Amino acid sequence: MNIKKTVLVIAVLAAAVAFFALDLGRFLSLDYLKQSQAQFATLVQSQPLLVAGSYFSIYVAATALSLPGAAIITLAGGAIFGLGWGLLIVSFASSIGATLAFLVARFLLRDSIEARFGNRLAEINRGVEKDGAFYLFTLRLIPLVPFFVINLVMGLTQMRAWTFYWVSQLGMLAGTAVFVNAGTQLARIDSLKGILSPALLGSFVLLGVFPWLARKGVEAMQKRKIYARWRAVRPNTFDRNLVVIGAGAGGLVSAYIAAAVKAKVTLIEVHKMGGDCLNYGCVPSKALIKSAKLAHQIRHARRYGLHDAAPSFSFRAVMQRIHDVIAAIEPHDSVERYTGLGVEVLQGYAKIINPWTVEVALNDGGKQVLTTRNIVIAAGARPFVPPLPGLDDVGYVTSDTLWDTFARLNEVPRRLVVLGGGPIGCELAQSFARLGSQVTQVEMAPRIMMREDEEVSALARDALTADGVQVLTGHKALRCERDGDTKVLVVEHNGAEKRIAFDELLCAVGRTARLTGYGLEELGIPTQKTVETNEYLQTIYPNIYAAGDVAGPFQFTHVAAHQAWYAAVNALFGGFKKFKADYSVIPWATFIDPEVARVGLNEQDAKERNIAYEVTKYGIDDLDRAIADGEAHGFVKVLTVPGKDRILGVTIVGTHAGDLLAEYVLAMKHGLGLNKMLGTIHTYPTLSEANKYAAGEWKRAHQPHKLLAWVRKYHDWKRT
Repeated sequence: MNIKKTVLVIAVLAAAVAFFALDLGRFLSLDYLKQSQAQFATLVQSQPLLVAGSYFSIYVAATALSLPGAAIITLAGGAIFGLGWGLLIVSFASSIGATLAFLVARFLLRDSIEARFGNRLAEINRGVEKDGAFYLFTLRLIPLVPFFVINLVMGLTQMRAWTFYWVSQLGMLAGTAVFVNAGTQLARIDSLKGILSPALLGSFVLLGVFPWLARKGVEAMQKRKIYARWRAVRPNTFDRNLVVIGAGAGGLVSAYIAAAVKAKVTLIEVHKMGGDCLNYGCVPSKALIKSAKLAHQIRHARRYGLHDAAPSFSFRAVMQRIHDVIAAIEPHDSVERYTGLGVEVLQGYAKIINPWTVEVALNDGGKQVLTTRNIVIAAGARPFVPPLPGLDDVGYVTSDTLWDTFARLNEVPRRLVVLGGGPIGCELAQSFARLGSQVTQVEMAPRIMMREDEEVSALARDALTADGVQVLTGHKALRCERDGDTKVLVVEHNGAEKRIAFDELLCAVGRTARLTGYGLEELGIPTQKTVETNEYLQTIYPNIYAAGDVAGPFQFTHVAAHQAWYAAVNALFGGFKKFKADYSVIPWATFIDPEVARVGLNEQDAKERNIAYEVTKYGIDDLDRAIADGEAHGFVKVLTVPGKDRILGVTIVGTHAGDLLAEYVLAMKHGLGLNKMLGTIHTYPTLSEANKYAAGEWKRAHQPHKLLAWVRKYHDWKRT
């Protein structure tokens, strides 16, 4: 604690101690006020400014220090100065005092509270930024809520002091007027209960509810305004409860939920059921990774007591296996399955004509028009192709097109350039290198996998380099050229150009949401990189929702499915209860070897957000099962609240890291700490023991040394 805080704490404590030690509270009783009313009246007549100034100062001090007796002081304002002047003085004194209490709480407590509860406060601050003034105003209207509590709690948020002041002045005015007016009738008051009668309290509660009712009215007016130009085309009845556009993870889950609750739902997909994940992303890439890892193990069989060998394989067979895996999983997402679940599936291109009408250009050449109460847009994303000069001339593949393009090749690409150092680029670069390609990975940023900690990026780079990938970070792609029959990528590094010859070029520099062609422009739905939605996943039209990659902020299949629940439930039951999408515990993994998996904060996130943390690290090279499997590399790194076992985030690098992470996701979601994990039995010998041992490392670092010293003395005594 710095000197200023120390001085302020001492001053506040001294004032509080003096108040109680000197029994100053006796002056803040109703009896004392009644007995002294005549004396106060005489003083006001003789020295009005001195009395007003003294009263004002006392009121500000009492409120700023959150001392008891504010109600009595307010009554005194009415008794001494009358309704007009009393209300004026008390209104400003109470607001200034409350603001000082607000600032004291902020100065003394906010930093330490943010250090311990940074994640939770971040969500609160987002709500305060959006609706804080409204909530504060409502609370101020209801005297049932102790005002000093409001002062202290609001001081811990990011609310601006000026906003707090003027909202408090306005919100407390009604309650202040009641007490000041009661003070003018002091002789008739026997207790404070007489002022706050049940009828008056009821009136205050209704007054507090009024802003909420007004807000609902405003929302209704805004809704009426946004739908105004469509009022003439609004159907009287609807064919469906829900229309879902896109049959990827988000669309499939939305449709499934709607059918499960017996709503009439139509799912529209122009291309392949299952979307990007099944057909171009998660499934084919993991099938490729498995084949590549097996080839790698054969090449390094000596590690397992066998003879090293050059893997003999047909690249066409490898690619065919990938398509066989897709075909084996396809029934899970098929038209037949979803039709059997009660979902109407239309294959065609959907366009939203108005907020309740979707026109479908069917793949068979027909057209169908659907009316619906609600719409979920789950159109997904496509690979971003950088505008490199000459790129179209030399040709390229993306993470979407490589599976069909490379399936036609007889051999693995001899020289492959991978543009991009993110998860997709790293996974594919390592896999093709393990299958025999000469891979060059080009990344403009200073390191690959920029979202991870630097040590994780370094380990990932080492792993790729060990498999033969030439990783070029800090290299900016400039253009593509042809040098005779040779294709060339020209890059720039430290001001100098470099030429990289290749046979195939893979663009893996990210994905961009599919936003055009669905009628969003005509409806005026705002889009930037994604469809803009509120916390309920609603667009500007409350009955049109977006979920998955098209909505952001995370482009993961499991997040799309997560959002789909909120979109579907809010669409179908939002009239009763709406749910805010929860992104507090989002896991993800990059399936290179060793895998990288993460949930919550890593160190670079915590530093950027100024969140205090402790690090506990367990090396998987010490884990029995990992040693037996020949996978003894990597680590489990856990970030916790300083001095506590509450988990802020986890990064795991190692074999099956994505699977190991699930235990931490569960723990964070349900508020379980490392002590609970340490007390859970883990099967021996398994990789999951790494999580238990990481918890053990935390426990060892937080041993109660003083207590253990006394325990040692106890045991020494027992031996005598």
